[in-house]
Amino acid sequence: MSPVAPASQVINHWAVLGLEPGADATSLKRAFRQQARRWHPDLNGNDPHAEDQFKAVNEAYAVLSDPLRRQQWEAALDGRDAAAAGLDPFASGFPEFNDYLDVLFGGRRRRGSVEDEGPDDHGRGREAADRAEVEPDGPRGGGVTASPPPPPPVTASSDSETLVALTPEQALAGERVELDLADGTTVEVWTPPLAGDGWRLRLAGVAPGGGDHFLQLRVRTEEGLRIDGLRVLYQLELSPADGALGCAVVVPTLDGPVQVRVPAGSSSGRLLRLRGRGLQRGSERGDQLVEIRLVVPQALTEAEEALYGRLQQLAAEFGEQ
Repeated sequence: MSPVAPASQVINHWAVLGLEPGADATSLKRAFRQQARRWHPDLNGNDPHAEDQFKAVNEAYAVLSDPLRRQQWEAALDGRDAAAAGLDPFASGFPEFNDYLDVLFGGRRRRGSVEDEGPDDHGRGREAADRAEVEPDGPRGGGVTASPPPPPPVTASSDSETLVALTPEQALAGERVELDLADGTTVEVWTPPLAGDGWRLRLAGVAPGGGDHFLQLRVRTEEGLRIDGLRVLYQLELSPADGALGCAVVVPTLDGPVQVRVPAGSSSGRLLRLRGRGLQRGSERGDQLVEIRLVVPQALTEAEEALYGRLQQLAAEFGEQ
């Protein structure tokens, strides 16, 4: 029987990750990600303690995320069996940091030592064989010996997307966004300052299987104002008659409604600039652009149909001259 290590020599993996005992899986993943980034040797070349701490962080996550290893470690804390609590996943050296991030965010895990998942010599499946190898009170007195769990199935790479709604103030300063991916991984990201409505941000390699995840930003107000950096965009719908003859309209702004004069002969796509009506950052202040869009009613009255018919006739006659 293997010697029993004193409980004081068994590492407290919860403390290594900065967690309270019994923390849930989401908190465990978040703490592991934060500590791994903090202590990776590639990012701490001048810290002689980073290598040991990085090993401790990865061992803590490997133990606490595996039910069998966690059970053995908890038994070691009770002073019964510390032999299984010390597997070193970095005995052969450290991976490159980019490769490490691929493993961290791509959903891939270190494969177990069991590679063959086919039937054993007695025709049983691997899962049944693993269960059969557990002998709590075997004749040799060797204690519990269980085969490692089979490796997880390979996840196909696929891209995914999340719609993120921001206020104008959040888009201006940049906002922290926390995403829960399909595989249970939580990703934290900050949107860039001066972001705009319709921006699409790419998070490379964080989706299950190593795919990309995209953030589609929506920065709009209830009045229909769209934010683009310091500028504010607004689409103004007018009838063809108002565009042709000109009119006065009320337009919403971030500071409240204002009256705008639409010049005669305005077509769809014409831009009217309201200076100083955009967002402000320091001494800079953007403008608001009002885009004119002429809209024809779907159902015309007899009088309207007659007027449009006459306009069509006049346009044809004018074109012949």
